Amino acid sequence: MNEKKDCILSKDEYILKQFEDGTKITIRDLQVEILQIMDEIHRICVKHDISYGLIAGSALGIFNYKGFIPWDDDIDVCVLRKDWAKFIEVLKVELDPKFYFQSFETDKNYNVLIPTMKIRKHNTKVVEVNYLLRNKCASGEGIYVDLVVFDNISPSRWVDELYRLPIRLMMPFMVILDNLGINPLLMKKAVVSISEFYAKQYANSPYIFQQIAIPWEIPFKKPLFRKEDVLPFKLYEFEGRHYYSYGNIEKTLIERYGKSCLKKWDGTQWIETLPVNQRKAKHIVDIKL
Repeated sequence: MNEKKDCILSKDEYILKQFEDGTKITIRDLQVEILQIMDEIHRICVKHDISYGLIAGSALGIFNYKGFIPWDDDIDVCVLRKDWAKFIEVLKVELDPKFYFQSFETDKNYNVLIPTMKIRKHNTKVVEVNYLLRNKCASGEGIYVDLVVFDNISPSRWVDELYRLPIRLMMPFMVILDNLGINPLLMKKAVVSISEFYAKQYANSPYIFQQIAIPWEIPFKKPLFRKEDVLPFKLYEFEGRHYYSYGNIEKTLIERYGKSCLKKWDGTQWIETLPVNQRKAKHIVDIKL
């Protein structure tokens, strides 16, 4: 039967940390903890009618595994621009005390060049790979779920790149100052202003993607998601519960990653297309659960 049960159940062990006594922390251990944060995000968003969706590798996990990609060490979530301010205000009063969140709106030490927000879990710790973008928020380094704003974008790649250009030019200076212990606050505010202005200019655009304040996309290679393929978000199975993601998840994933990202059915089983040597955690150096 052409079902994905085999690939869902086949979750090899990926070790994040091994201790001298032989005990270890695996990616699966981390995923179980992250699900607690994601359950809370889902609860809050549903209760307060806030539009969210799993994106990027998390959406790919939905399609290929009905859950996490087995070696994925995070969850990526988007919230629509129209709901972002409301989302922050709700989190301030509604978020379970086991968790906390970091964003530029609530902590000016937050780096605007990374995902727009991190919702973290108390009494845990994670050290991320990219030391040049170290967490500067005093509130902590708990394990997290990444959230980004999804904004309107221009149908023209040239226009889109024009708006991104000043952010790309500021980026190295912001990173340098940040690592010298100087908060580049004026540049952070400029990045946020450019991003918000751009989204307002193209409020009626049929295209949508993560806000341009996050500048790490390869120039002219960023996908242009049609709103009709992303919205409205739909519920999908994820690790035995249900979360929202792209309305047309298959089309959007192909637009983002190409057809090779999707598992192949060879007549007897589902085949993972990603080479074995690339199946590893990409964000974490050290961890405490």
